Amino acid sequence: MPDLTDFHFGATVVSSEGRNVGTLKSVVVDQDGFDAHALVIKEEEPLAARLLGAESLTVRDELVVPIAAVEAASHDQIRLRITVREVRRQRPYLSYHLRPLSSQDAFRQVLALGTSTPNLPDLEERADKAAGDIEIEQDENVMLGKTGRKLGHVKDVLYDQGELVGVVLTPAGFFKQDLVLPVRFLDRSDDLALFAHLEESDLERLQPFRESPA
Repeated sequence: MPDLTDFHFGATVVSSEGRNVGTLKSVVVDQDGFDAHALVIKEEEPLAARLLGAESLTVRDELVVPIAAVEAASHDQIRLRITVREVRRQRPYLSYHLRPLSSQDAFRQVLALGTSTPNLPDLEERADKAAGDIEIEQDENVMLGKTGRKLGHVKDVLYDQGELVGVVLTPAGFFKQDLVLPVRFLDRSDDLALFAHLEESDLERLQPFRESPA
């Protein structure tokens, strides 16, 4: 496990040579234990979208970097063990694949030929992560269990020595102070939201978030 202090969204990511390669966009964690498996980095100088084969359009501005490639992390900077060249060889996080056409869809495309209305391809978005992993990113919703009630949204993640200890929650509504939602309240999640299992009394006892001095 790398010698980590913490991760924070928007932190600068630098290569082993000290060159800026991008910023931290999100963290990929295990769905059950919330152990960090990878980081999603938004590239400093994104490459143009490129067509890979006949069925895969890959956007090269977000790369997934395994946690083993991280040497250290502080509030403002994440230092990698790998070079700029190696960073650029990491796999893109998102790719877009053409969905298989049904016979009905193919017939519609034939009818659309020669018309002024283009028939856009149906693309499926795929993330480069394991089936048991989820992505935690800034501004995603935090829901109260399966009640459908929105508690707020994620402002940041709170890590200590490589372990997720909680998230910074911005409550739903106006003029409310950010709160610390400890990891013990986080339940099974998906890529659309985090789910918190807690009672109304627990909500009242959540501590306000105070930024540590740099």
